[in-house]
Amino acid sequence: MCGIVGYVGHKSARDILLTGLKRLEYRGYDSAGYALQNKGSLLIRKCEGRVSDLESMDPGDAGSSTVGIAHTRWATHGEPSIANAHPHFDQAGRIAVVHNGIIENFMTLRKELTGSGVTFESETDSEVLPMLISQEVAKGKKLFTAVKDALVKVHGAYGIAVISADEPNTLVAARYGSPLVAGIGDREYFVASDVAAIVSHTRDVIYLEEGEVIEVNLEGIQSDNGHPALIRERIEYVDWDITDIEKDGYPHFMLKEIYSQPESLTNAFRGRLDLVQGTAHLGGLQMSEEDMRSISRIVITACGTSWHAASIGKYLIEAYARIPVQVEYASEFRYRDPVLSPDTVMIVISQSGETADTLAALKLAKERKCRTLGIVNVIGSTIARETDAGVYIHAGPEIGVASTKAFTSQVMALILIAFALGRARHVLNRKQGLELVREIMAIPDKVSKILENSSGIAEIAKEFTYARNFLYLGRGVNYPVALEGALKLKEISYIHAEGYPAAEMKHGPIALIDEMMPIAVIAVKGAAYDKIISNIQVVRARHGRVLAIATEGDTDIESVSDWIIRVPEAPDMLIPLLTVIPLQLLSYHIAVARGCDVDKPRNLAKSVTVE
Repeated sequence: MCGIVGYVGHKSARDILLTGLKRLEYRGYDSAGYALQNKGSLLIRKCEGRVSDLESMDPGDAGSSTVGIAHTRWATHGEPSIANAHPHFDQAGRIAVVHNGIIENFMTLRKELTGSGVTFESETDSEVLPMLISQEVAKGKKLFTAVKDALVKVHGAYGIAVISADEPNTLVAARYGSPLVAGIGDREYFVASDVAAIVSHTRDVIYLEEGEVIEVNLEGIQSDNGHPALIRERIEYVDWDITDIEKDGYPHFMLKEIYSQPESLTNAFRGRLDLVQGTAHLGGLQMSEEDMRSISRIVITACGTSWHAASIGKYLIEAYARIPVQVEYASEFRYRDPVLSPDTVMIVISQSGETADTLAALKLAKERKCRTLGIVNVIGSTIARETDAGVYIHAGPEIGVASTKAFTSQVMALILIAFALGRARHVLNRKQGLELVREIMAIPDKVSKILENSSGIAEIAKEFTYARNFLYLGRGVNYPVALEGALKLKEISYIHAEGYPAAEMKHGPIALIDEMMPIAVIAVKGAAYDKIISNIQVVRARHGRVLAIATEGDTDIESVSDWIIRVPEAPDMLIPLLTVIPLQLLSYHIAVARGCDVDKPRNLAKSVTVE
């Protein structure tokens, strides 16, 4: 996997493909390549490294080609190399394929193909695709039919784009478990794994359905999934602008997205708070108050940062609505035969709406007849389409690989869900609801206040460039925040970090503490404040160096901390929206001080579309 761009039209395909790949660089990759139709043949250029390296390669007279496909690869099968880079092609060099996903039965297919005389050039699973398609074309089939028939033999996940030297001005694309979108311009057509690659050319898009195959040519788009008229009915308008995926003067996308959180949080609750009745209205949930009162159990499943948001959601829903909540790693969920029944509500959380593990968990929940709700950022994504109902977080495009604004917006969505459930179930009364509305609406300004101290946090960050290990401690609802802070540091600075419930420190991690071990402690005023101070005392008794995330005006914390970053007061269940902000900034500034590539951390991909 990582990024796909395809083009059929009347402009320079190479220019459009390279621009599109650059728009997808944030997803993480290790090699890149493109294929162009060129006077009855295919020109293929591939490189290990960045898109800029690919751009420097001479296309010869194919530079004027108007049809092509391109790819950035994040290695799964085979190390980063030119041979393993996409596009892959058949033995005759007449068919080229770019592929996101994993072909699970590739070893069986490869063995069969080798037995029939096919020679492979790469270590990848993807290379079986052009070989299979070539065999179908050799039977006299057109490319569209050949791709369809070849894919019948394939087990796994794929998003592919295919061109042939023998069918000018034609591109075939298909998806199963890996996202693809088609763009419709003025006598030109685009295919991409992410809208970001094509939004500068068109806002009119069609999201491919699961298992769908399309043919794109100068006459338009034809699908195996319906009449051309149905294609026109499926066109959706992308409501964000190219400026949303540019840095706007910030040195990194991550910093821009950290600073955009007052706006993204406002977007998450805008139009959803009832200032009269003191509740939240989420039309996307499609649940009556009677439905909400009938819920007996909720399971939330997600991966990575979204799992941390889900863990905060457990505290929120149990506190506000008194419904038992179970939080599951999506990557493990379907492999342990979980107990699910039709009266279970499953909430799945994914920024992209395309996370493969989360989609697999969703599929299992649907098979067990659970009601499914999605919390996603990307409109038209697979999870948005496959769940029974859900909530868009409206965070806007998130380009930085390490999630920041999507995380806080997911938490805000969970706050609103818990709030709505709590009011419907009469756990919260109107007076409590009105107070919660006021507190929610105050959060963006409080986040802005924390962001004003970014330079102070940058100075503190310089103290930790030496660190090889870092410990993050939190209690209650701030324990998932500690996990998220540790993950951010690992992702972008490559410092080993762990998050722990503060009271669990004495059950093992205490052995690691010495004068070289920095420890970030979320020590805000609240129900467990005295306990967290006791935990800090244990750390200091072993010469640990303490960075406290503390409440404004708290003077008691000063005597037990080496550094302090302050946040405004907020109710216990809302405080994660504030305590996570300094941890995001801390990770960012440490990574910058260490000279790391903040927006493109090594080995990571923005959207993990393989299991």
